[in-house]
Amino acid sequence: LRIFKESIFTGLNNLNVMTISDPYFCDGFGFTEDEVMELLNDYGLDDFHDMVRDWYDGYQFGDTSVYCPWDVIKYAQILLKDKDAEPENYWANTSGNDLIRRLLKKANQSTRNEVEQLINGGTIIKPIRQELTYREVEDSIDNIWSVLYSTGYLTCRRRVPGKKMELALPNREVKALFIELVKDWFEETTQADSARINRFCAAFPAGDINTIQEMLNDYLWDSISVRDTAVRRNMKENFYHGMLLGFLRSQDSWLVKSNAETGEGYSDISIQTPERVGMVIELKYADDGNLEAACAEALNQIEEKKYAEGLKRRGMKKMMKYGIAFCEKECMVVMA
Repeated sequence: LRIFKESIFTGLNNLNVMTISDPYFCDGFGFTEDEVMELLNDYGLDDFHDMVRDWYDGYQFGDTSVYCPWDVIKYAQILLKDKDAEPENYWANTSGNDLIRRLLKKANQSTRNEVEQLINGGTIIKPIRQELTYREVEDSIDNIWSVLYSTGYLTCRRRVPGKKMELALPNREVKALFIELVKDWFEETTQADSARINRFCAAFPAGDINTIQEMLNDYLWDSISVRDTAVRRNMKENFYHGMLLGFLRSQDSWLVKSNAETGEGYSDISIQTPERVGMVIELKYADDGNLEAACAEALNQIEEKKYAEGLKRRGMKKMMKYGIAFCEKECMVVMA
């Protein structure tokens, strides 16, 4: 934040501060498009340009779009050793990300809708104050939006009259970070209601698919959904996978495994209970909204990959197979 309004003595308050909105030195804060293309060309990594742009471009300084230099250098360094390496959240993982957590904790339904809109590729319009002091950050949600903009988690798409900006997530790196933090926040929030969680989990060994589906749909309406078409299907499935896994692991007496090798592949979730009930759960995201077809696909995969066989060999007397399909804030549950 700016050094501003910190004292009645005005000497240091009269500095000429250049913010990320000012049209000065804009290409000095990150790599420009030409610089990134030159770097990738020098190291024979031209084929990765689109990937690098999607993940690490999008930061707007004045009227100039720049890449995060740390991310570009780090990813290029790894690609020189491993051409199959996927992009990661290099910059995001070096910061505490407490601002986003504070935003989610303070969020009412309107703010949650705005976060959801950002995650799904949309924009929001907010007043931006760049003269904030640290003492003022917690005064309002709008102040947190301002700091998120000033620290690079949000970028300006256009200026709006009245000292407002149209804001967006700059790239896939920051979007992936938001999705992970939303998942953590939702798990933390829902775990506070242990009676509700226990009722939900008890429905699985009981084979009560109506209760599972009803309660899961309720949870989805309380959460923030990922529906952006630019987000890979497996990332969407991972979001719901993580949410469901958090619920099921609340049962201390259950052995809950994620992506464990069983049968002829890796099941999404497998569960063993002290009563020797074995459960296999396969999750699918229905891009076309056809939940029934996605559930059928999930059950077929359980059978084809023989996921239940591993649990049977571990002494489970009763086997239950669940296919669960998601699409935005809806789900369907079937059992075999």
